[in-house]
Amino acid sequence: MDRLELIDLARILRIWGGEEEYVELTEDVQDLYWDELGYDSLSVLQTTGSIERKFDILLDGELLELADTPRRFLELVNGVLGSRAAV
Repeated sequence: MDRLELIDLARILRIWGGEEEYVELTEDVQDLYWDELGYDSLSVLQTTGSIERKFDILLDGELLELADTPRRFLELVNGVLGSRAAV
């Protein structure tokens, strides 16, 4: 797998963020901020670590600070994955 899809991100977030009070990630809400979706910084951090292990990549911490919505997070991860595939 050389791309992280929204459905995959949603599944990983549910694991680390809990299923009790999460907003379902769909195309309609992927521009909302993490806290608006009910995910705290720890959930996003744990999700990031899980993705790094799964794809064997390292995500730039400074860029991750800019990834404050699911859409931006996916763009960052898929940018790294795309760069790796191009090598």
